[in-house]
Parts: sequence; C-alpha cells; structure tokens
Amino acid sequence: MTTPVYAPKPVPGDRIAVLSPSAALPALFPRPFELGLERLREEYGLEPVEYPTTRRPGSAPEERAADLNAAFADPSVKAVIASIGGDDQITVLPFLDRELIRANPKPFFGSSDNTNVLLYLWNTGIVGYHGASVMCELGRPGAMAGPTAESLRAALFTRGPYELRPADRFTDVDRPWDDPSTFDREPATEPGTGWRWHRAERVVEGRSWGGNIEILSWLLMADREMAADPSVYDGHVLFLETSEELPRAEDVFRILRSMGERGLLRRFPALLMGRPKAWSFEQPNDAVAKARYARDQREAVLRAVGRYAPDMMVVLDVDFGHTDPQLVIPYGGTIRVDGPARRITVTY
Repeated sequence: MTTPVYAPKPVPGDRIAVLSPSAALPALFPRPFELGLERLREEYGLEPVEYPTTRRPGSAPEERAADLNAAFADPSVKAVIASIGGDDQITVLPFLDRELIRANPKPFFGSSDNTNVLLYLWNTGIVGYHGASVMCELGRPGAMAGPTAESLRAALFTRGPYELRPADRFTDVDRPWDDPSTFDREPATEPGTGWRWHRAERVVEGRSWGGNIEILSWLLMADREMAADPSVYDGHVLFLETSEELPRAEDVFRILRSMGERGLLRRFPALLMGRPKAWSFEQPNDAVAKARYARDQREAVLRAVGRYAPDMMVVLDVDFGHTDPQLVIPYGGTIRVDGPARRITVTY
C-alpha cells in the first residue's frame, strides 16, 4: 500500500479541471453550476476547464474515465474538482490509468459518490480532498457559507495545519434548483449544536480514510480498492458521513457491523462522523423528526463502535459531508484529534 503524498497546489491564475465523474447534473441544473464556475473565477482566481462529459448526461463510464485521465495528464491543469456526486462512479474506476495518474499527481476535490475516486487516489498514493463540489458548495444560493469558503481556500492554496471549528449555524434543508427564486437569497439556517465527543481522553494523529458510508459499503461489496490486509489501516483516522438518501439508523449500524466483522473498525483509533443530513425533498422532516433521525444515527454509530472498537474515540456531528457549511477533509492527509482539548486539526 502506497503512503499518500500531497500533490503540488494550484495558485490563482491556474486552470482547474471541472468534471462530472458521476452524474452530469450541470446539464439539468445549469444555474448552480454556472454560479459555481463564476465563483471559481472571481473568488478563487482559477480558470475552470470543462471536459466532454461534464455536461453530457448518460456518458459511459469509459468516457468519464477518459476525461479524468486527460485532466491528470494535462500539465496546464493544476487541480480537479467534481461538479457534483451521483451513484455509479464505481463503474468508472476500472477505466482509470493508475500509472498516468500516479505520475501526474493533482489535488482532487469532491464528496459523496466521489468517495470512489478519492479512495482510488489514496491507493495510488495521492492525497485528495473530500468536499467542495461546484454545484453544491460553490453554487450555494446567495453566497458560499463562510466556513466552507475559508476551508476550501486553505485546502486549495495552502499547506500545513488547519483547525476545524464547529459551525455556529447550519442547514440541511434544500430549495429546488429549478426555481429561479431559490438563488435570490442564502438558505435559512439554524443554530449549531457543536460536536459530540465520546471517549475523548487522548490525542490521536494519523492519516485519514473513509468518506461516504453508503459508497464505502458498495466498494466493500465489490471488493474494489480495499486492502486485503486490514492492518494497513492501523493508526489511521476514520471519517464517515451519510447522504441525502437518509439511510436508516439500522442500516448505518449494519454497514458498520460488516466493517467490524471484516476486522476494519478496530484498526482505527478515532472516528469523525459527519453531521447527518436529516431532510430531503422525499422526506421533508420537521424539527422534531430531524432531531430524532440524528439521535438515532448517533446511537447506531456508538452501538457498533461499542461492539467492535470499544476503545475508539468518536466525534459526532462534525461539519463535513452532506451539510452546510461543509468543511473540507484531506483524504489520506494527516488529522489530529485532540480529545482533552476538544480540537480537530487537519493538514492540507
């Protein structure tokens, strides 16, 4: 297993590839996509470069992989960012050129289904960045969330430690992208609840591994990009989050149980669990239902950890994944979890 290294960072004025390795939703919802491109140019000083499948729904996995390979091979492109997630990126991985990508390391940004590419890069020896898609975070109505914008800027352009902080306010309620009035104002937010610490008696520092738990479960079922010897994960910091599909707490427990039975959970001395998205268009929970959903998920996580990794330190409701604001997590980068001081520091 190759230890991931940090690729060279872009600087303002550089070109950044904008790809759709999963769903080509920019074709269906151009407004948040164009807004995200505008912010890449005006707020970050980067020049977005689109590829053939970026706005082409129904593109074959081979075609989407060809765009990824081309973006990494192009010396004028200094970073890669996904337009959004999806649900079939696992089919793209067999067509990626590992040696080409290893020879041309670049920062890759994306979350949700982009867990596939992030794990592929981890195994290829490149640190990726879990977070900051063009449509969701950069294309946020009204303005980018302050913590998201600051975290992305640090991850894009700087090296070294960056302390994550709990959001003062957050939201997980969306407004429809096909309604122009959605973009007239920022989303309504609610007070943050802080992070919840479990077994926080020590300090853990290690490389990160994880991503969206549903995507990881598919990769585990396919035995794709998983180490045959789980000891390679010893001492790493596990980070997990759930999607807008709002998986049941029992399903989260069962995935973690399977990871425990595989011998994975006990390898990680610390787990960061993202704040769960508790609202969707299909399940528009009220405040009481949202609180119950989040509570049930927390209990499911701690139940699995208690059975398979009772000494693991756990931090719940961390602001990454399918939440707003969204902090960028380096995938394969160093994370320091200081339990006594209640601090989390990542290395970008």
